[in-house]
Amino acid sequence: MLPVSSLCYFLVAIRSTDRSKYTQRIFIQTMKLYKTQQGPVIEDRNEFYLLPETDWDVLLNRSDLELVLTSLSRRGQRMTRFDPLTQAQAPIASQEVWAAGVTYFRSRTARMDESKDAGGGDFYDRVYNAARPEIFFKASPSRVVGNGQKVRIRRDSKWNVPEPELTLVLNSHGKIIGYTIGNDMSSRDIEGENPLYLPQAKVYSACCGLGPGILVSDEALPVETEIVLEISRQGQQVFRGSTELSSLKRGLQELVDYLFREDQFPHGCFLLTGTGIVPPDEFSLEVDDEIRITIEPIGTLVNYVTQG
Repeated sequence: MLPVSSLCYFLVAIRSTDRSKYTQRIFIQTMKLYKTQQGPVIEDRNEFYLLPETDWDVLLNRSDLELVLTSLSRRGQRMTRFDPLTQAQAPIASQEVWAAGVTYFRSRTARMDESKDAGGGDFYDRVYNAARPEIFFKASPSRVVGNGQKVRIRRDSKWNVPEPELTLVLNSHGKIIGYTIGNDMSSRDIEGENPLYLPQAKVYSACCGLGPGILVSDEALPVETEIVLEISRQGQQVFRGSTELSSLKRGLQELVDYLFREDQFPHGCFLLTGTGIVPPDEFSLEVDDEIRITIEPIGTLVNYVTQG
């Protein structure tokens, strides 16, 4: 049985500006929620519990999700073995996946470079500085894969990359109820040829990875939170990059507000918040590459590359 409260508190000492004193800041790490074939599983302090609730859509649409999970955990069945890489499914049921673009300066620069020959480079500079963010549809549930599963690269593209992104989990009221990791697969040459080709560059079968689970919290993540992308090929690392949330130009709630401004999501939705990590222009994914995206304390999303 889980304790009544599942919250773990971490105290971090931070040197003040006069370098003679320390202040303390409290970060709250809440439980993690996984979707499995057997039903929802929660992780609390490295212990795993199978919950009696089976309707994923109902669960994610609770405004008091953390309290609901704490209550359900009292009737949960402790699992002696649970491996998120092999047992966790993509944490999605009926939700749509949307994405925000050009929210990091690095993304702005990369988009401008890839589309300059088509005369579209100026578009990305303008949207980066505009009041209205770029927000687009990314994937239906059938186009999403989970942890340990295969994402696809297009046959008609020669320049494909993963885009590692902090992903917001939103209920039907537009409230942030948690965080997960998103892998926004992108065909850079298709989008670079013409910005109007973005749906073809972004939306296709197995174009999006989500997982491994959901960090259940309505607290903002620290701006120091690091996003790390690692790509391996035949056992050798061929790319590694990282960024921090402090480099994100737009506020998370700002992106949520624009998404919900004139739209409704009865089952809630996922919102990818953009990437600040772009491999060099000479790099492109190949079949069987391993993609690892780590955002602590959410975890690591692992995907493998295939071609349809």
